Amino acid sequence: MTDQLDRASHIMKAGAKKIVLREVRAYRLRRVQEQLRKHNCPTIFLYDPVNIRYATDTSNMLQVWSGRNPARYIMVFADGRIVAWEFHSSEHVWHGLDLNVELRGIMNWTFFNAGHEAERRAQAWGAVFRRKQAPGDTLLAVDRLDPFGSAYLEKQGLTLLDGQALMETAWLIKSTGALVLMGESLRTAEMGIDRMRRELRPGITENDLWANLPTRISEMAASESKRGCSHPATAPIRGCTSARRACCNQATCFAFDTDMVGPNGSCSDISRTWLVGNGRPSDEQRKLYKLAYAQVHFNMEVLRPGMTFKEFSDKAWRIPNHQYVKNRYCCLAHGIGMVDEFLSIAHQVDWDAVGYDGRFETGMTVYVESYIGADGGIQGVKLEQQVVVTEHGCVPLTNCSFEDDWL
Repeated sequence: MTDQLDRASHIMKAGAKKIVLREVRAYRLRRVQEQLRKHNCPTIFLYDPVNIRYATDTSNMLQVWSGRNPARYIMVFADGRIVAWEFHSSEHVWHGLDLNVELRGIMNWTFFNAGHEAERRAQAWGAVFRRKQAPGDTLLAVDRLDPFGSAYLEKQGLTLLDGQALMETAWLIKSTGALVLMGESLRTAEMGIDRMRRELRPGITENDLWANLPTRISEMAASESKRGCSHPATAPIRGCTSARRACCNQATCFAFDTDMVGPNGSCSDISRTWLVGNGRPSDEQRKLYKLAYAQVHFNMEVLRPGMTFKEFSDKAWRIPNHQYVKNRYCCLAHGIGMVDEFLSIAHQVDWDAVGYDGRFETGMTVYVESYIGADGGIQGVKLEQQVVVTEHGCVPLTNCSFEDDWL
């Protein structure tokens, strides 16, 4: 894996993006095929726009729109063939791709598209869909399918498998090329973060500050959220930016979490906390920051390939004071790739309720998380670091700096 990182760095410097894209497309499709063969499943049917992009490197419409409206869908066969039902007049999104694909016009049966004719249209869709399968195929993986579609296929004798589990397992291990594409997205996010830092001043609204993040918005697929919060919304950290103005009268914290899907559809999920204004952090702010910093870096040192999720949770940094436990972040670490992905590691105090086991492997990309803010406090600190798991442990993928002088 260390050799992969060296190669990824060399490729980025060489600017060989076309070669990288071909390699990544082939690798990802191969990963999907491997999962189909592993489960003895001839076909997977994909609606989720992120799954479609993973399998084919095609995207159409904003992910928010197409996530709600199934505007396109595909079948991927274990032998690599693809049948794609594409949105009206959008065949061009497939141009230039080295794929064995049959393109067809979409047949939609959502209420938005079909009204009270939805069930009848679902049956017409199902008849066409079944003709694309080999005679005797009775197993089909699906990532999402509404009730009419599921009911029709089950009436035809098909057994439906959880395609989302299959896809997220395929996503787990990143190739060298995928690390190159992730690096380009991270550099874009870092440029936006630098612009936010330059514009951060007392009185600026959270929304105006956040607008500096998408420095290359035309290349972005989407933004997962808008999490940039100033006092008092950092305790606990609030979900979205607003028209709230950063405090004009005292040095307060601004905490953000990029959640940015950038160039090539790769996610850049960076969290940092800054001071508003030119003052010095208070003793309380420094204390919160030191704890959050300690949690992230301790857990990065702990994480090793071959370690189980439960073992990592048990060995992870313990929040030292009960007053911070209530506002703990929802997980210790989570997977990352095109979006937030499987895995999600529960705190030890949450393990019995929501924890699940697995094993870390080299080639996984992970975000190590921390939020420290007292129950009833007025501010808190959010930090997060993106890493790749190598044979020697975690290697950071972002150059975004921490507030070392707060330590």
